[in-house]
Amino acid sequence: MRSIPRWSATLALLATALLVPGSPVATAAPPPGNDGRSVIVQLFEWKWTDVAAECTNVLGPKGYGGVQISPPQENIVLPSRGYPWWQRYQAISYQLESRSGTRAEFAAMVQACHAAGVKVYADAVINHTAGTWPDGTRGSAGSSFTHYDYPGIYQTQDFHHCGRNGNDDIVNWNDAWEVHHCELVDLADLATGTEYVRNRVAAYLNDLISLGVDGFRVDAAKHMPPGDIAAIKSRLSGDPYLYQEVVYGAGEPVQPSQYRGNGDVIEFRYGQQLSAAFEGGTLASLSSLGNGLEPGESSVVFTDNHDTQRSEAALTYHDGALYTLANVFQLAWPYGTPVVMSSFAFTDKEAGPPSSADGRTNDVSCGSGWVCEHRQTPIANMVGFRNAVGSAPVANWWTNGGNQISFGRGSQGYVAVNREPAALSRTFSTSLPAGTYCDVTRGEVRDGACTGPTVTVGTDGQFTASVPAMGALAIHHLARV
Repeated sequence: MRSIPRWSATLALLATALLVPGSPVATAAPPPGNDGRSVIVQLFEWKWTDVAAECTNVLGPKGYGGVQISPPQENIVLPSRGYPWWQRYQAISYQLESRSGTRAEFAAMVQACHAAGVKVYADAVINHTAGTWPDGTRGSAGSSFTHYDYPGIYQTQDFHHCGRNGNDDIVNWNDAWEVHHCELVDLADLATGTEYVRNRVAAYLNDLISLGVDGFRVDAAKHMPPGDIAAIKSRLSGDPYLYQEVVYGAGEPVQPSQYRGNGDVIEFRYGQQLSAAFEGGTLASLSSLGNGLEPGESSVVFTDNHDTQRSEAALTYHDGALYTLANVFQLAWPYGTPVVMSSFAFTDKEAGPPSSADGRTNDVSCGSGWVCEHRQTPIANMVGFRNAVGSAPVANWWTNGGNQISFGRGSQGYVAVNREPAALSRTFSTSLPAGTYCDVTRGEVRDGACTGPTVTVGTDGQFTASVPAMGALAIHHLARV
């Protein structure tokens, strides 16, 4: 879940804010994963047993550094709404029982991912509990509750009751007190300024840490004062990685920059600007994507996530090749820590994952209700590209002034993106050493040979190639043949 500011007002500003070509580029974030692996994948609504298998069979071998999992705590169950995806964001207790699986399956999943070299980041719903629903009287572990009474956990004194707007919901987004203390669409707002709530939330997060969880996406962080999150973080064991959901709103008093002292922040504007360039703007405008946003070294970014693919003018898997190309660019561009979305197919924006009639999630089968964007060859292999180029700077930028671009990452890699209906054929200038390289957007190196096209870089750093219409080309120093 996230706050929804007045996007109609901000999108117009963002459309004119695409950055000036030739400006300096923001730096990339330090990798949160292992061995320089910086890319996170969001396996949205996957079962723990499927996450474990994916870490072993796909994520580890492809070089993903981390996996973001759906909220693991007990949540509300809403059969009358068809078990929607968002029921996972209405917490009932801190038992690790949900449609993703049991506590034992969760623990086994973390171990399997660690064995594959993949860190686990849990989506942490700590700002609120549930809303009021006619059939919302039990949780996924069988717990009963009412809106401000969660037996053995929280009672009415543990919630904010802002009393300003009749139903306690946020109305004035220009009032920081309301944003922090009133309810986000009827979700009972925890009094995170109290010692009891801080200790109770920290106990839940420490339980996850004890099972091996490496960090947290802090859901709805914008609706908690930064000091409250800091107080909770101070109670956590070790040094978990935090990235906080703080949606930028033009002119609003609560801004992402206020939360950087607690950890990284999710930079929503990056995905908005990326989508705007690919959908209706020009790729040439991306030459300095990241300038004017939060610092890249403390930002987490995405092309789309579970919220934006349902509520914003964001690119999603529905956009086919355009979406794939945007992800290729995101993984090649040195700004932020990228999160790759892996979703289930939907037409109803409220629909939950593929499941049985009683709401039990089906096993993941890519192509059968599960999209698995992260497995697409261009996306999965660009994870390896990003790992290979590390922090190398952008070099040798070229554009036709429209929707054909190419650029290098120092002497470590080179990428070209063609968002036009005709092939791009030209000689490209790089800083790569001479050699024959595998185009990782269409193949990979196996037994010393490339399963797809290759290009040959001469001693002058140049190569001649054709990039398909609505396609890409990417080479790097670890994919030589």
